[in-house]
Amino acid sequence: MIRVRFAPSPTGNLHIGGARTALFNWLYARAKSGKFILRIEDTDSVRSKQEFVEEILNSLSWLGFNWDEIYYQSKRFDIYNEYAHKLLNEGKAYQEKAIGKSGEAIIFKVPQQKIKIQDLIRGGIEFDTALIKDQVLIKSDGTPTYNFACVVDDAAMQITHVIRGDDHISNTPKQALLYEALGFTVPEFAHLPLIMGIEGGRLSKRTGATAISDYRKMGYLAPALVNYLLLLSWAPGNNVEVIDINEAIKLFDVTQVNRTSATFDLKKLDWISNQYLKNADPEKLLEELLPLLKAKKYIGEDGFDRDYILKLVKLFQARLAHLNDFVDWADFFFVQELKISPEAEKKFLAQDLSGEFRLFIEKLDKLGKFDILSIEEGFRELVKELNIESKALIHPIRVALTGKTIGPGLFEVIYYLGKDRTKERLSHWIKGER
Repeated sequence: MIRVRFAPSPTGNLHIGGARTALFNWLYARAKSGKFILRIEDTDSVRSKQEFVEEILNSLSWLGFNWDEIYYQSKRFDIYNEYAHKLLNEGKAYQEKAIGKSGEAIIFKVPQQKIKIQDLIRGGIEFDTALIKDQVLIKSDGTPTYNFACVVDDAAMQITHVIRGDDHISNTPKQALLYEALGFTVPEFAHLPLIMGIEGGRLSKRTGATAISDYRKMGYLAPALVNYLLLLSWAPGNNVEVIDINEAIKLFDVTQVNRTSATFDLKKLDWISNQYLKNADPEKLLEELLPLLKAKKYIGEDGFDRDYILKLVKLFQARLAHLNDFVDWADFFFVQELKISPEAEKKFLAQDLSGEFRLFIEKLDKLGKFDILSIEEGFRELVKELNIESKALIHPIRVALTGKTIGPGLFEVIYYLGKDRTKERLSHWIKGER
C-alpha cells in the first residue's frame, strides 16, 4: 500500500510551499488508495510552539487534507536513541563530547561511496559521499537531528514514497546512507520544484509567501486555493484550469509533476478564486459572509434580514475575488455615515447638481412601481428631458449613493438601497436641504 507523509515543523505557520507539498502527498495517497500520514517534527523544544501546531492542523483541515495517522516526534525520543545506539554498537557510529557541553553526541561514520537515486520527478540523481562529513545522529543534549529522526520515522511508519520540496535534495544521500546502515528499505523519492515569485527569485511575503491562515482571513475559499495550488507544477490536461478536487484525484500521478520551478501569481489565484465565488451556491456564500459582516458590526448577532443580504450577495457575486471584497464593496448598504473619497467627490460632485438630483427624486416619487425596470425608465426620461448624456448623471448619483465610482448596476443599487435611503443620500447634495 502507498504510504506518504507530510512532516511540518511547528516553528512557524503553514505557508504556500508547505501547503503545496501537503496537497501533492494527500492527493497521491487518495489517487492510489493509500494512506496520508501527518508527522509533526517538533524536536526543537525552544522553537516549536503549540500555537503553530494548532495553526498547521487547522489550516490542513480547512484545506480538506484529512490525515489517516498523526505522530509527534517529541514523543519518540526513545526510539531514536535505540537506533542510534544500535549503530554505535555495530561500530557504524561513535560518541564525541562537545566542548563546553555536558553529554556526548552520537555521530554516524559516513562511508565513502557513490549513491544513485531514481527520483520520480527529476530522474536519476547521483551523489558522491566523499563530499559529506560525518553526520550527527543524536546531539549532546539528547535531541535527534533532522535527517536521523526522519529516516527512523519513515521506516517505522512504512513510508513508501517521500514527496517533498527539492530544497531537500541535499538531504537525500545522507538519509540513503542511514537507511542502508540500519537495514531499512529505501523509499521512492519525488522532489517537487520550488515555487518562485512572479518577479523571479524565491517566494517572499511580498510575492505570496503568506500563511494559509492569512489567505483564509483574506476571504479565499478553500477549494479555490487548493485548485490554484494544484496548478503549481501540475496540470490536469486539455487546458483545464478549474477542476474539482475529486476529478483531480482520478487524474493525479506524482510522476507527471513538472520538474521546472512554478511561479506563484496572485492575479491568477484571484482569477481562480473568482471562478469559484461566482459559481458558488449563494446560500453557502452567505454563511461564509455572515461572520465577516458581524465582525464589522454591519449586522447584529440576530435580527438581520437574511433574505435581503442574500439578494445583495447575488448582486455582487460575479465580481468577487475574495469574500472580503463583498464586505468592502457592499458597505454602503449597511452603514449610516457614507464615506466618500476626496478624489471621487472632487471628480463627480464638485459641481452643483441640486437641480438634477431634485428632479430625479421627483421621478422616483412618481413611479407607479418601485422596481429596477421602472427606476431605469424614470432615469432615462430625465436625461432625455435634460438633454444630457446618461454618464453625466449616472456617475454623480452612484458616488452620492455608494461613495464609490464603480459597482453593480446603478438601478439595482437604487432598488436595493430603497427609495427612502436613495432620496436621503441624494438630498444631502441638494443645496438648502443638507
